[in-house]
Amino acid sequence: MKIAIHGRAFNDQPFDFIIELFQILEKEKVEVYIQNTFFKFLKNEIKIDFTPKGQFKAHADLDRDFSFFISIGGDGTFLESVDLVRDLDIPIVGINSGRLGFLANISKEQTKDSINQLLAGQFKIEERTLLALETDNHLFGEFNTALNELTISRKDTSSMITIKAYVDGQYLNSYWTDGLIISTPTGSTGYSLSVGGPIVMPGTKTFVISPIAPHNLSVRPMIIPNDKEIVLQVDGRSDSFLATLDFRSRVFDKSTELRIKKADYTIKSVKFADNDFFSTIRNKLLWGLDRRN
Repeated sequence: MKIAIHGRAFNDQPFDFIIELFQILEKEKVEVYIQNTFFKFLKNEIKIDFTPKGQFKAHADLDRDFSFFISIGGDGTFLESVDLVRDLDIPIVGINSGRLGFLANISKEQTKDSINQLLAGQFKIEERTLLALETDNHLFGEFNTALNELTISRKDTSSMITIKAYVDGQYLNSYWTDGLIISTPTGSTGYSLSVGGPIVMPGTKTFVISPIAPHNLSVRPMIIPNDKEIVLQVDGRSDSFLATLDFRSRVFDKSTELRIKKADYTIKSVKFADNDFFSTIRNKLLWGLDRRN
């Protein structure tokens, strides 16, 4: 079995869960490949006594022979892992080194049990839809997809911008606003949620269009099927605007037409029995807790 591991440097003590993870993988004779900058952190800061089978730097260094991809960090690290995996169909396991996340939802304390379940085949695969952004000028190059969302926002002005939106060629609305978020079901618990968007279950075949501080208070988030193409045209007092796919941002001008549709591949996320979606949102959003005292 081959496993790839990516993570971010972190300062939280103790590091027992990391040491335990590598002890299990070594005991089970798993071929482990570690992202190079994360391996430097493991060697220099944690002083981990482990020699991987190899190291990798980018997506091009991986292939479909890997059984799993372990992400150690938070939800941001998980999104970086998506960048590394892309269309290789490698299931991603999210271990959270800090506070509980929506994507990296395995706590440090659950690491040992979760990895043992992983190696024993006691898990489920949850497929996550991505959105793809197409522009004539190839704004994001060859990696033009997002697991969470596309955000369009103003850049060089405090004035609102106007975003004309079309769905399958039919005019939807002209959003006079600070920006617009197009999110997947996965991204519905991210930026979209913070501006009043709905929580959408993973696997739901939808996109959510959420305006950011719209001028007209009657303008609300909208859910549409993800087999529709969304086209955006942006205008305003400034000549440049900002487009963000998850954690990657690019500047574009008003001549750029943005076309959003469902990506032609999915991301596979590993889920265990004690880390289902409902328990995650209950714990993350503190549902059911009495905070009056």
